[in-house]
Amino acid sequence: MRLIVAEKPSVGRDIAGALGGGRKGKGSVTGNGWTVTWALGHLAELAPPDAYGEVYKRWRLETLPILPEKFKVRVTPKTRDQFGVVKGLMQDPVVTEVVNACDAGREGELIFAYLYGLSGCKKPVLRLWISSLTHEAIRSGFDSLRDGARMKPLEDAARSRGEADWVVGMNATRAYSVRFGRPGNVLSVGRVQTPTLKLLVDREGEIEAFKPEKFWTVHARFGREGDTYDGAWFKGKQNRLDNREAAEKISEKVRGGTGVVKKAEKKTATEKPPLLYDLTELQRHANSRFGFTAERTLKAAQSLYEGKKLITYPRTSSRYLSGDMIGGLKKRVEAAGGLPELSPFAERLLDKPKLPITPRIVNDSKVTDHHAIVPTNKKSSGNLPSDEAKVYDLVARRFLAVFLPAARFENTTVVTEVREETFLSKGRVVLEAGWRALYPGGVGGKKEQEPPVLPPIEAGQEWDVKKTGVKEGETKPPPRYSESALLGAMETAGKLVEDEELRQQMKDSGLGTPATRAATIERLIRVGYVEREKKSLVPTQKGRSLISLLGDSPLGSPELTARWEERLARMEKGAEGRPDFMADITRFATSLVDEVRGMQGERVAAPTRATREPLGTCPKCGSPVIETKKSYGCSAWKKNRCDFAIWKQVSGKRLSQSQAKQLLTNRRTPQLKGFRSKAGKPYSAALKLDEDNKVRLDFERR
Repeated sequence: MRLIVAEKPSVGRDIAGALGGGRKGKGSVTGNGWTVTWALGHLAELAPPDAYGEVYKRWRLETLPILPEKFKVRVTPKTRDQFGVVKGLMQDPVVTEVVNACDAGREGELIFAYLYGLSGCKKPVLRLWISSLTHEAIRSGFDSLRDGARMKPLEDAARSRGEADWVVGMNATRAYSVRFGRPGNVLSVGRVQTPTLKLLVDREGEIEAFKPEKFWTVHARFGREGDTYDGAWFKGKQNRLDNREAAEKISEKVRGGTGVVKKAEKKTATEKPPLLYDLTELQRHANSRFGFTAERTLKAAQSLYEGKKLITYPRTSSRYLSGDMIGGLKKRVEAAGGLPELSPFAERLLDKPKLPITPRIVNDSKVTDHHAIVPTNKKSSGNLPSDEAKVYDLVARRFLAVFLPAARFENTTVVTEVREETFLSKGRVVLEAGWRALYPGGVGGKKEQEPPVLPPIEAGQEWDVKKTGVKEGETKPPPRYSESALLGAMETAGKLVEDEELRQQMKDSGLGTPATRAATIERLIRVGYVEREKKSLVPTQKGRSLISLLGDSPLGSPELTARWEERLARMEKGAEGRPDFMADITRFATSLVDEVRGMQGERVAAPTRATREPLGTCPKCGSPVIETKKSYGCSAWKKNRCDFAIWKQVSGKRLSQSQAKQLLTNRRTPQLKGFRSKAGKPYSAALKLDEDNKVRLDFERR
């Protein structure tokens, strides 16, 4: 009999249904010559340090580093019963072979490997490798099962990733917590999460250190025979001035003059359709368009894959399709066209004898374990939950877009000279919307500001200066990371890469994998290192303190951790040895502990996100003021109904503990930078407590 092990009950039942159904048993379904059972995610996990000896129960620097010669795996206590079912079936003499039907990826390989090892099973293994859970895809997968031995490199990478995270995480967390943590305050450190946190902390430092500078630009409106167009002053590569007087002088100089068109150039430009989605790009797009967190997008996509069977396997890092899919693409186009808004585009494609296939869509060399996320052959019923409907629309819309023509534009560049001063005007005419017709509101969700359409302009023409003016502007600091921007930074190990094809080339050297990045962000929030403020991710004082403690430690380097991810990706392909990788991890953990052990003792312990140590005395009732998630407030708010609070976020600026202490002690702070008006302009002000003990902005300099 063949035993089939799925990763989740829902997938197990789908497999049983595709194979013809069967009778239900405890944690399994049995049919004609086969039994399907399942894990519940992770039924087994790496054992904690105390499994290697009583000495590791206490957190002490003297017992570090902890470096097991052979890692122990234990059954997860909450799912012990289901593990008993799987083990019993694996040991059943009636079973002659086992099919690993866990999710087709690194994590699925690890889940099965742990179960197989803990069960003491020695039976031959076959691998079901599918990217869709429709009955057709499942049956096709069983017709082409892989030899389990071929998956050894993927298993090696999965084990190495888990053990590397254990070694670095356990040793670094214990070392920093013992050396610098206060009682009850664990300083969680991780191989991927710490360099990700450093990206956020470094950006916050850039914002705080930024000094805005004012500048002025000169603008002119030109008119002739009822037509007008606008131009902006420039000289060489300079298009702004650092003082108002100079700008006003140019404005006055050209006012009432006549402009001569020195250049009127038209160029046709094309914009290719975007690539198909991998998980990271889908999460980024859903964040920028709908404000979804990465975890929320993954949850919706996983449900569309597992429960609704509407999209293919979402935890992929590829943005291309394989050649064997070409024959079935029209059926997927038809399914995507099941959405009323997309139907006309699908019909247009289906009317063609064949779809326009290019290497930007189908490219076997750029597909490894999984292809891009695309719709299945199944049409949506139209009554999906809101999140799933939005994510499915993104996937279906992008799938249709890749087959549509490039967008074509005519870009116009005009240079007008007035009394030896030059003005630049740019315009655009859409010649063919192409794939952009699918995105009338703009690709990113917001209406994109297009250059204006200019009137007919030719070189040598004279245009009267109808109006001139000077605009004041101010340089802006780099923005805080949104979840979309952070996912992009993690994908490229912190390097700013906008080109999506270049990002695809760097996918093996990012921080974490598409499947783990959402969990990394959520963990940073859960341990108190990061907070969400509207659409931004902001490091807390605890997170900033940890990065400060790390200093120049390689543990905070995105590049170092990215290289490890690159090596794990090579291991999956059989091009990297597991022993060599783990030896490097061991050396790194050892040097890291030695470094912490030798760090100066006067370093200050990192505070918790919401410390209970008093920051001062409440000016209203005399009770201690403590830090909470959103404010520095009176600790007696429940007992005395005292409403005193210093909110952490004031006019776009985040207040630190020390600034709150100053306000409590002196009833005002020094002049602080970083406040922002409703229009987004930065300004400086002090904070003070008024007669009613309310926090007010004070613009008076002292």
